[in-house]
Amino acid sequence: MKKVQFTETVMRDANQSLMATRLPYADFEEILPVMDKAGYYSVECWGGATFDSCLRYLGEDPWERLRNIRAKMPNTRLQMLLRGQNLLGYKHYHDDVVEKFVELSIKNGIDIIRIFDALNDFRNLGTALESVKKYATSRTIASGCISYTQSPVHTVDKYVEMCKNLVKMGFETLCLKDMAGTMSPYEAEHLIKGIKDAVGDVPVILHTHCTTGMAYMTLTKAIESGVDVIDTATSCFSNGTSQAATETMFYAMQQYGIETGLDEKVINQVNDFFKPVKQKYVDSGLINPKSMATDSQALVYKVPGGMLSNMIANLKDMNAMDKFDEALLEIPAVRKDLGYPPLVTPLSQMVGNQAVTNVLVGERYKNISNEVKNYFKGEYGISPAPVDKGLQEKILGAGGQPVDCRIEDSRRTGEDFEKAKKALGDLAETEEDLMSWICFPKQAEDFLKSRKEKREQVVKYTIEEA
Repeated sequence: MKKVQFTETVMRDANQSLMATRLPYADFEEILPVMDKAGYYSVECWGGATFDSCLRYLGEDPWERLRNIRAKMPNTRLQMLLRGQNLLGYKHYHDDVVEKFVELSIKNGIDIIRIFDALNDFRNLGTALESVKKYATSRTIASGCISYTQSPVHTVDKYVEMCKNLVKMGFETLCLKDMAGTMSPYEAEHLIKGIKDAVGDVPVILHTHCTTGMAYMTLTKAIESGVDVIDTATSCFSNGTSQAATETMFYAMQQYGIETGLDEKVINQVNDFFKPVKQKYVDSGLINPKSMATDSQALVYKVPGGMLSNMIANLKDMNAMDKFDEALLEIPAVRKDLGYPPLVTPLSQMVGNQAVTNVLVGERYKNISNEVKNYFKGEYGISPAPVDKGLQEKILGAGGQPVDCRIEDSRRTGEDFEKAKKALGDLAETEEDLMSWICFPKQAEDFLKSRKEKREQVVKYTIEEA
């Protein structure tokens, strides 16, 4: 019997896409032991924007969050999304930082590390992959991930060649990450068949979104074409800019006679638990109706769910939602100028923010972000296609050329840990605290100060009561 397994995304990408990763641990703690019995291939619960969001918005220690999930889900593979040399931040980190981050991730409970690079520049995956192999347990899986997009330079042959290269590097599974939900059923069929023919028994995973309305058709065609694992979200947190519904795809697979390993009673119990959780955030306005809708125009501007929800939040903060449609139209133009990068973090934020800036200022590239400038300098890797020459000259000067910083700059160790120790002093109690500061200095320092103050208050009240 054919088997297709499921990765549940409600604790990471589903809520990242619908509500900008604002789901606190307390809102799902109770259901974790039940989810542990569902029979998922894995549960994606960490990485992506969760780390930043925990420190910046939720007042949570991301490492403690992971340890708590691990304790309550001992039987399920826990999965994270790692941005290669970017880790979970928005710049390239030194190799010793990447290695330590991977070591701590595995130590604190992660089993599957899905590693990608925003530009599909696979040199940016090497250090993370080597680190996974070095610190792997019997449960650890290194999953190589390709950022899927369409452009004049992104073809089926190109993607098949990428997958072959990932297998040669030593990745144990392959994932196509269709972050904007723009992969059509036709494209899925040709991609999956081509990849399976090229890599043999290496498991292939498809991650897509419902943003454009094609996800269910695309997943079904991918399953017919030989995909091994699909990413889905419990149904109340599905659709819109999120993933397809776990229960719906399970039901369809049953009728096809395809084994999934899922327990129908448990996955329905999981969804019943999350229904009031979702409704709370719909009522509060944190889940915007735009994030729950289907928008076929995403086929034009290629905007992934997390990028869309963040752009909505930013425009609302600036009282500029009237510029939403104009900003969407500007995104593909900026993307073309940057050489057609896939719109995935950190490139999605860079392109989106620059598009919004162009629209709000009323003049294209009058103000250019430091991130875009660094992109043109070569600090993120090689662009898929040539960048706009006029914009390159504006940023780098006449005759200016990008430097291949991945080769020249990243393959070294730095003094990041000493800087973190000096900056934090006694605020840092663990290696994890230091790593949080290295990734997000201000947010981590603010969180650690708050943690210390809360503990001091507890001691004060205890003494007073005594």
